[in-house]
Amino acid sequence: MKLLIADDDPQMLRALRITLTARGYDVVTAHDGKAALDAAINTHPDIIVIDLGMPGLTGIEVIEAIRGWSSVPVLVVSGRSDSWDKVEALDAGADDYVTKPFSADELLARIRALSRRTPAATDDPVVNFGDVTVDLAARVVTRSGTPVRLTPTEWRLLEVLLRNHDRLVTRETLLTEVWGPQYTTDTGYLRLYLAQLRKKLEPEPHAPRYLLTEAGMGYRFSPGEAGTPPR
Repeated sequence: MKLLIADDDPQMLRALRITLTARGYDVVTAHDGKAALDAAINTHPDIIVIDLGMPGLTGIEVIEAIRGWSSVPVLVVSGRSDSWDKVEALDAGADDYVTKPFSADELLARIRALSRRTPAATDDPVVNFGDVTVDLAARVVTRSGTPVRLTPTEWRLLEVLLRNHDRLVTRETLLTEVWGPQYTTDTGYLRLYLAQLRKKLEPEPHAPRYLLTEAGMGYRFSPGEAGTPPR
């Protein structure tokens, strides 16, 4: 099993690498947030163990970026013990939280628990359809090589559809994930923002090939034969 360990404390990083390697894990390390995100994209770890207070990208920012394209289990290991820090990390997409200092036995138990959950996704953060390329990790969209500007809401809507490629996403699910549970009946939002996305991304917005409507039910992203869905 491959573990990605991200921490800006070199002594902690070295200690975790030695401890986990001795238990038979394949360990990849990163010393800051950007290196952690790059390693997650390039090495496809089975579990990520990450500190929150790192330079460049914080642990929270790394988790949020990863959750745009992968469901790999994330264990936060941090010296921050306030309940707010734990809530923020879990809301960002972390699966578990351990406060420093901790025992090696506790860390190993948490890792074993995460390894028994749903197998980690081996998603590809780059999705191609038509002349559009979407980098879910970097949150960048281009069309024929030209950057496409999406609003935060448009991005979130596109992200949910792409993560569920070739699967129906109901209107209620989209409204809940993008706007919140209090908006589950406001289908006008969906029609407006889907129309905007189609104008920006579809060859023929009025005859969409990729962002499809399932009449009376919801929407579906279909990359088509030439498309590349997340793996």
